[in-house]
Amino acid sequence: MGLGLPSDNNRGNADDLSDSFLSGEEENGIITKNIKNEINGNWISAPNSIHEARLKAKAKRRLRKTSSRDSGRGDSFSENGDPSRGTNGTVPPTSPKSKLLDRKSRAGKGRGLPKKGGAGGKGVWGPPGEVYDLEEVDVKDPNYDEAQENCVYETVVPPLEEGAFEKTLTPIVQEYFEHGDTNEVAELLGELNLGSMSSGVPMLAVSLALEAKASHRELTSRLLTDLCGRVLSRSDVESSFDKLLRELPDLVLDTPGATQLVGQFIARAVKDQILSKSYLDGYKGRVDCVHARAALDRAAVLLKMGMGGLRIDNLWGTGGGQRPVTQLVREMTLLLKEYLLSGDNKEAERCLRELEVPHFHHEFVYEAIVMVLESKGEKTFKMVLQLLKFLWVSSIITVDQMRRGYERVYMDIAEINIDVPRAYFILEQFVDKSFSAGFICEKLRDLCPSRGRKRFVSEGDGGRFKLESY
Repeated sequence: MGLGLPSDNNRGNADDLSDSFLSGEEENGIITKNIKNEINGNWISAPNSIHEARLKAKAKRRLRKTSSRDSGRGDSFSENGDPSRGTNGTVPPTSPKSKLLDRKSRAGKGRGLPKKGGAGGKGVWGPPGEVYDLEEVDVKDPNYDEAQENCVYETVVPPLEEGAFEKTLTPIVQEYFEHGDTNEVAELLGELNLGSMSSGVPMLAVSLALEAKASHRELTSRLLTDLCGRVLSRSDVESSFDKLLRELPDLVLDTPGATQLVGQFIARAVKDQILSKSYLDGYKGRVDCVHARAALDRAAVLLKMGMGGLRIDNLWGTGGGQRPVTQLVREMTLLLKEYLLSGDNKEAERCLRELEVPHFHHEFVYEAIVMVLESKGEKTFKMVLQLLKFLWVSSIITVDQMRRGYERVYMDIAEINIDVPRAYFILEQFVDKSFSAGFICEKLRDLCPSRGRKRFVSEGDGGRFKLESY
């Protein structure tokens, strides 16, 4: 048999395949241009069909490896392993790194589609638009229990412990003193499982109000009235006031006026009908504590005065910001008159604090200076000057309120001068003394108006008088 040489046609096919795909020898670094079967310088007499089959098998294996990676990227292969392009011969970018948020598998497996149909990933419950039906109970389930079919599940709030009661409710009551919304307090208390601790709510609120302002006590009385029937019962309110009466000796140590204040709270609660009218009668002849007896006597006196026309519903007064301006002006005038009679600076300071109108203290300064202008002696002049200096040093009256009070007098001095002819002269003296005392600045002193001097006929007026200039 002669040596079998590959024909030109077969050699051409082999060359094409060698250019398209790397053989095993080319992957190891050995590159050959012409594929020849030669061993030890002798030609191999194997038929051409065996060599072609090996090459096609390699091409098919190579094709299977790359097809799974390149599927869906725009390239396809023919039966001979030649890559075929699209209709226009262009290939879109195939790198998965160029696509942000690409959820296709990069493991080289699958068809390149998103995992789980787009429903995969962390925190994903299913594909978009999927509606979950109610799961039917399997009767054949070994864990099946007939008693669970008609169960109703509710959120259970554990009861509030005694140690956490005060820590939880104190911020709620203190915040209520700022906003004054009883509905918000009722909602917050409704979310808590107070249980047997509900009777401690009025006691805690009253205890905090004893050390607070008069307006806060008024808010506390309103809170107890609104909570009764919604969160609290009348028995809770009665048991709470019973505890207050028993603990009055300890409360008096912190708040000396607690005895009178608790009596006023009891009278207000009876008036608001959250305590029965027979509540006071139940303590007659049964009270040994001196403080509790004084509180009950105070409540009984107020209720009798209420029958005579006293408004117990306005027992604590109204907060400063809620009072009408005319009432505030009247109370400040009475305060100044009482001070002129007593001369007690600290009592005047306490009364001014209880009005709770720091934004309206300029009215107090205005009324004090007008009272000096309308007075006839030097006693009022000196006492008012001393009071304003005392309130300035104690920081009750601020710089802005002091300045606004003086400026209001400057603006109205022309009208005041109609009733008080010497008003300009007295005002100039009072402003100079105030500047010397150090509670007004030099600029405010220089703004003080002065009445112009009348010019006489001898000064060449032609018989006319000059108008006063201010």
